[in-house]
Amino acid sequence: MQTSAGKKWIGRSPQEWLSSLPIFSLLLLTLIIGTGEMVHGQLLRLGERMFGDSEKQVQYFLLRADPEKPTCDPNPDIDTLVAKEVEKAKNAPASDLDSLFGPQEVNPDEIRQSLEAARSLCQERYAVYEKVSKAITPELKAFRSLETGFFGIFKFGTENRPLILLVMVAIAAVTTTMGYHHINLRPPRTRKDFQVYSVAMLIANLIMFVSTSYYLKLQMDSGVPVEHPAISWISIILFAGLSLISLRDVLKMPAHAEPGGSYGLGVLSIPLYAFMAINAGFNFFMDDYVAGLAIYFGQITELASIFLNLALYLWAGMLLKQTRVVQLFMDILRPWKLPPEVFTWIVLLAAAVPTAYTGASGVFVIAAGAIVYREVLGVGARRQFALAAAAMSGSLGVVLRPCLLIVVIAALNKEVTTSELYGWGLFVFIMTSTLFVIIALLKSEGRAIERAKAKDALPQSLRALVPVSPYIVIMLLVVFGYEYLLDTKLDEFTAPVMLPVIMLFVIIFDKLRGGPTKVGGDTPSEKKQNQGLEFAVRAATTETIGHIGALIMLMALSVSVGGMIERSGIMSLVPADMGSVWIALTLLMLLMIFIGMVMDPFGAVILVSATVAPVAYSNGIHPVHFWMIVVTAFELGYLSPPVALNQLLARQVVGEAEMDKADAESKHRPFYYKYERWLLPVYTMMTGLLIVVYGGQLMINNAEALKPVSHFLGLDQLRPKELGSEVPAAPAAPAAAPAAEAPALPADAAPVVTAAEPAAPAPEPVPAGPDLGALKAEVNETVSNWAAAWSARDVNGYLSFYSPKFEIPGALSRDQWEKQRRQRIASKKSIEVSLANLKIDVTADGNSATAVATFEQDYRSDNFKEVTQKTLRLSKEDGHWRITAEQAN
Repeated sequence: MQTSAGKKWIGRSPQEWLSSLPIFSLLLLTLIIGTGEMVHGQLLRLGERMFGDSEKQVQYFLLRADPEKPTCDPNPDIDTLVAKEVEKAKNAPASDLDSLFGPQEVNPDEIRQSLEAARSLCQERYAVYEKVSKAITPELKAFRSLETGFFGIFKFGTENRPLILLVMVAIAAVTTTMGYHHINLRPPRTRKDFQVYSVAMLIANLIMFVSTSYYLKLQMDSGVPVEHPAISWISIILFAGLSLISLRDVLKMPAHAEPGGSYGLGVLSIPLYAFMAINAGFNFFMDDYVAGLAIYFGQITELASIFLNLALYLWAGMLLKQTRVVQLFMDILRPWKLPPEVFTWIVLLAAAVPTAYTGASGVFVIAAGAIVYREVLGVGARRQFALAAAAMSGSLGVVLRPCLLIVVIAALNKEVTTSELYGWGLFVFIMTSTLFVIIALLKSEGRAIERAKAKDALPQSLRALVPVSPYIVIMLLVVFGYEYLLDTKLDEFTAPVMLPVIMLFVIIFDKLRGGPTKVGGDTPSEKKQNQGLEFAVRAATTETIGHIGALIMLMALSVSVGGMIERSGIMSLVPADMGSVWIALTLLMLLMIFIGMVMDPFGAVILVSATVAPVAYSNGIHPVHFWMIVVTAFELGYLSPPVALNQLLARQVVGEAEMDKADAESKHRPFYYKYERWLLPVYTMMTGLLIVVYGGQLMINNAEALKPVSHFLGLDQLRPKELGSEVPAAPAAPAAAPAAEAPALPADAAPVVTAAEPAAPAPEPVPAGPDLGALKAEVNETVSNWAAAWSARDVNGYLSFYSPKFEIPGALSRDQWEKQRRQRIASKKSIEVSLANLKIDVTADGNSATAVATFEQDYRSDNFKEVTQKTLRLSKEDGHWRITAEQAN
């Protein structure tokens, strides 16, 4: 990315003040918001432990605000009120409607029962008020101020995530456009390249400007207040600014443009973003859907959490480039003098871990592709082979925990969970990595290289571990710090926040530890790595800007292409019933490869989830199997022409000079070695995909025969299951047991009357049964607390409301169900559950009591809204009400 070399303000260029510093601030704000959310969750748990009192049934969430004193009368004169109500009913004028049902008698007993129930509920409210009031102490108020302060931080972040993302993307997109840093098939070099590039960008940005302006006009003309006007105005200003920048580029050729060139080759320099905007835009305009591009572009704000996480992953990758970590790990392998193919295989295995933690294959290629290329080349590999390794360095780990792409798939598709996908992804990773080394060795040409002896190599490797060990310790300390201080583990949900923090600590150590810091080589990028801490963070942020602007803009327009495909009706040509699961697998596999060739992963997942996934399920393809096919096919597509995004990113980070050297080196070689950077990845991923598609289906078809093996390997989740199963309704109450099976009665109970026995005299009056009004108040409080714990994302508190006898939905075990609930609750940045029209029916018999609560549940999270009718069945166990069944109607 080009930087300004002009006048500096207080030691910084205008671009750094207007681009790098704002992006750094927004990235830091995103980190603070994410960490603040973790801190707040821990404060809630701490508040419950410090101030909650289970014996008095006072929970911390009741103490987060001062209670309001009830306004009802806890000790009304029931007799007087009954008399008033009876008199009022008698004197009320009769209506024609009442006459339809005959004379209506006033029942004083029913009125009394109603008033007594109201009195009990009022007294319960006063009791709760008094308990809560007594529990509010100065210490609680101080703690409450701290906790609500952190709540304000992450509440601000949750409410303004779309705005933060859009501002970040806008700044990055302007910087990227000014620096000609968009992703294309080949970078512009000549004057004609730049002419074609600039004209295409001008047309694309003008189309986006027209679409966003027209969309805002439609919103304003509708008469309904615009929900987020700032987002619409920022989008309009963004594309107006980009259009002006592109117009400047059309009128003024950049100084570094080489003379000459070809307009035909110049087409290859058009950014993929512009290609997508022009194609989708003209398609939408012809279909009289002018606002289409703006609507689909706006989906990035609907998925703001995902794209902000991607920005954090990119930043972590760029911070990694500023450290010596990768080079030091390579020093452990170098003494063994391994064959290039084996060395590369080990590098790719190691690269899979950071790939999984950086969210997508392209991010790792951007961060470490150049290092992988140089190291593989350094052990004697062919340049074409080294380029293949650089392009594949991010492809194998996308199926491993905690890859962001898998999280997105599980978030959009309720039929699968991240645990299932990660479980099977591990075996896909093992298979594809093994295929790579087999194919690489078969094409190794049998070069004779002297191998190191273990007695010589091992001591050198062990010595190389010494400089690596401090970095490992730092990483572990940060991870354990989050786990023990914030009760937060490193997983797919927390990795976006924790990884940049880890890398910042690594850079601090790397730059401030003293001693030699040279990382090898004298290229400009390597010299930068030898600079100080402030320069390293600034350089990483500056490089992140280019990738945020290029990747996220490309992804946003990829969503538009998905919308264009969806609206075109092409997907409707895919038959709902293909007659055979094998035919369905074949056709859908080819379709997924094509989508992977032309779309980015996140936009492609959105398209496939909405259009293709239901067709796959209806044709009998298991959901987990289908998404393993999708991910593998996508990775094949990202390595295959015509777009081959990962190949383009590898080309970008390696540089055009190395590409020219690779082409010259292989110019007179056989076909495979001439195009090895394309063919080796395609051979590997295509073979792996065929095994996933057809081998996976064979395993499903023979699930029972393979059950002992799959159980041993922990693969039970791929066995067929019914789709679309709902939570089973609670079973009806059992019929009365026959007299012979009736349980023995206590000695003081009334005798049982049977037909063979004369009736006994009327028994003496017995004390009244349980107070149903009080029991209803208890159930009301329990259901409210259950919803509050869910809203607070207090998973332990939420699960505590479920009875050990709770009817688990589907075929899950209790542990599997709890794990699933933990995952789904923890994956949400915010949850709000509100209840309306709560109706409670209580049945009490002796020492046992059951209840049925029906209500309207309004569930809202950061990416989902739903209003449903719900029924909870509860029973009183050990003095507490617990949920035994849950059904959504």
